[in-house]
Amino acid sequence: MERIYRALVSLVLMSSLLISGCGMAYKAAVDERNIKTQATDEKIEMAIRSKIADSDKVKFFDVSTFCFYGDVYLVGEYKNASEKAEAVKLANQVEGVRSVTTYFLQKKEGDVCGTTDNVGLVVKVKAKLVKDTDIWSTNIKIKSIQCNIVLLGIVGSQKEIEKAVLHAKSVPGVRSVKSYLKVAS
Repeated sequence: MERIYRALVSLVLMSSLLISGCGMAYKAAVDERNIKTQATDEKIEMAIRSKIADSDKVKFFDVSTFCFYGDVYLVGEYKNASEKAEAVKLANQVEGVRSVTTYFLQKKEGDVCGTTDNVGLVVKVKAKLVKDTDIWSTNIKIKSIQCNIVLLGIVGSQKEIEKAVLHAKSVPGVRSVKSYLKVAS
């Protein structure tokens, strides 16, 4: 079973690399970070994902990793505090990590917000951001944990941050919105 799990995780990582390569030129052109910074941040993300995939203490699919200018954000769920602590420890072991910020919620048995609900909320928030011509929606990453929206990324202005948060809060079913959006320096 362990071998199948590791093979599945490897497949997901490889698929992620292939899919991200398709839109890489566009992403690089609209990103607020320069190409070198984008590459460094991507390398840090992949190194952390690899450490999590190899860990027996943290479930790979329970944690999403984001990195901007060396600042790492771990977003996800955990069963016990040791899983959360281990994820932070693994992230801090990666060269180039300046800080680690977490948004973790403890797993709830029988929560009425399931995977389908989370995916639906991300799609609805993304649609609102795409429709707003004042926002570069490609620069905003959206994650939904237990129907709580987390916004991450580097945008061009404080106005973009405020509008993105308002759009996310306006989606029916969203329990809360946490913004880790920052203005490019």
